[in-house]
Amino acid sequence: MLKLNADALGIIFPNSYDSMVPELARERLMASIPFAGRYRIVDFLLSSMVNAGIDNVSLVVKQNYHSLMDHLGNGREWDLSRKNGGLNLVPPFSDREVKMYSGRVEALSSMIPFLKKQKEKYVIMSDANLAVNFDFKGLLKQHIESGADLTVAYTKDGLPQDLLDLEADTKNLYYTLKMKEDRVSEICVNSKDKGVQNISMNIYVVERELLIQQISEGYLKGAVYYERDILANQLDKLDVRGYCFEGYVARITSVRNYFEESMKMLDQENLDGLFGPSPVYTKIRDDNPTRYMNCSKAKNIMAADGCVIEGEVENCILFRGVKIGKGAKVKNCVLMQDSVVEEGASVEYVITDKKVKISAGKELKGTDSFPVYVEKSKTV
Repeated sequence: MLKLNADALGIIFPNSYDSMVPELARERLMASIPFAGRYRIVDFLLSSMVNAGIDNVSLVVKQNYHSLMDHLGNGREWDLSRKNGGLNLVPPFSDREVKMYSGRVEALSSMIPFLKKQKEKYVIMSDANLAVNFDFKGLLKQHIESGADLTVAYTKDGLPQDLLDLEADTKNLYYTLKMKEDRVSEICVNSKDKGVQNISMNIYVVERELLIQQISEGYLKGAVYYERDILANQLDKLDVRGYCFEGYVARITSVRNYFEESMKMLDQENLDGLFGPSPVYTKIRDDNPTRYMNCSKAKNIMAADGCVIEGEVENCILFRGVKIGKGAKVKNCVLMQDSVVEEGASVEYVITDKKVKISAGKELKGTDSFPVYVEKSKTV
């Protein structure tokens, strides 16, 4: 995993869009949501940064971050357990004069002393609502070669319905870009335009000194959101370029969308798109391989280590330590770590959080457009 330093430090905002998945983020933040059997969403961006040679990464947390701390530890699995640089969790700041931050400007203003001490020339910023194997090396290379002041990553796609349905006064802001060749001419906030759009991934690369200047001046003027309050107003002064990412992206915008994106992992093409470009690292849990007992049936499933299957399972994502009892039928489900479906139970279109128990003989069914969610440690 040894890489040359990319002359860039990374900043991840793990609480971005927590309110869009209130059930999943009740006791954790967006970055900690389990995804694809044995990973958390933060694993993908963090691994992508490490694979690009970025060995100085800060995560600016806001609330519900204990599960993230437990998952990341000292960063050893990502080769970020270092004396200089490495993994840095920035806790929330709050006192009589300063309220809990809402946007990137308020969050970054508390980090200015830290940023001034760093040696890297560039800063790469990202939210944590994306499961993506991102090419940060390509982004940084294009940014340097173009001579741009800032480069923003985007995808060409239709806006998810969950974003189109957001209320006008929401604090969940998303951005689409108007382009003139590869230069950004306009940043649209919560656009309702249909058809293929240039949808910002909220991934930016900018020179550290410029970022410090922008945040220092913007914070004094009451700016809250970096894109809306600072960047959108400086497009005539700055050279802002776009970087079109054409790889696989799972953008989490709701619980229903989480279910849909999870089930896409059962398609080999999508699986290759997410895991194929470069390795994805995660916290190690030493456990036995999945065991398929006599009379068990399994079709089109993703099963992590430690699972024990005695019943019938079809079209499911099973996280570590899931147990399916004799005679149980599980179909089209996402069962998180250490969930148990007891003997004779029937479960379909269900998301179980960690350590959920579906009692023997019970029947629990949702639909593809409205999956049932069972919260952590509950017994049904």
